[in-house]
Amino acid sequence: MVTAMGLGNRDLTLVTRSGPNAFVERFKMKKLVIALTTIAALTAPVFAADIAAKAPLRAAPVAYAPSWTGCYVGGGGGYGLWNQENTLFSAALPGTVLFPTTTAGGRGYFGTVQGGCDYQFPAMGTSFVVGAFGDYDFSSLKGTVDPVGGYRGEEKMSSAWSVGGRVGWVALPGLLTYFSGGYTEATFDRVNLSPGVLSPFYFLDKRTFKGWFLGAGDEYALSFLPGLFWKTEYRFSEYDVRTDPLRFFATGGLAGASVESKKFLHTVRTELVYRFNWGGPAVAKY
Repeated sequence: MVTAMGLGNRDLTLVTRSGPNAFVERFKMKKLVIALTTIAALTAPVFAADIAAKAPLRAAPVAYAPSWTGCYVGGGGGYGLWNQENTLFSAALPGTVLFPTTTAGGRGYFGTVQGGCDYQFPAMGTSFVVGAFGDYDFSSLKGTVDPVGGYRGEEKMSSAWSVGGRVGWVALPGLLTYFSGGYTEATFDRVNLSPGVLSPFYFLDKRTFKGWFLGAGDEYALSFLPGLFWKTEYRFSEYDVRTDPLRFFATGGLAGASVESKKFLHTVRTELVYRFNWGGPAVAKY
């Protein structure tokens, strides 16, 4: 009978030592623990499901694709290298070479400001951008030239400006890759020419070269400040041949010779751009 009621040797020992009342109390306690455990096991899944159903759902994060349609201003800087070919001709006998062609170059840093407008349009399942812009460079690209032969001087490109257009592909919602091209002019300051350490003997006056440029770059939307973009571009410029008279340093009179110059320019520029139309359609992230 003891075994049928679920009593073990330990319970029998308790009855023997403590009496029947202690035994009854211990038995009741066991029954209560078993009942509470059963109730908890049955109600826990229902309670958890109720909590999950009442918990608020978190909204999926939303990314805003910037619009490239509209106008902008920008500023930055870069590094440039120019190269040129100089040939000294006789002024009295046109076409007569007095000194063969020499090459020279210069390099340095520049600052730039820019403004423009773009238009974004869908095509072929993606988006493209076309636009027009203008920029101005404050530069100090210096190099040594020797157009006369033995008469050397320092030549500096002090400024340049460009107007043109660009066409690009929106590779990602916040990334534009593009090609650019247009018209450009560059100004080179006066060059004083001297033989060695002696005082200047000749000079070439300040000159402006006209030409064209081609470029390629990318523009990226910075997420921490709406409307702010970061643009980087490589640009190659080629200028028309220009012939300028060689002059005496002391009097400014003509020296009876002229210098024919052909110039090329490579630049890499980076800018921060602020767009007035930074908003765009919402695109959900999955």
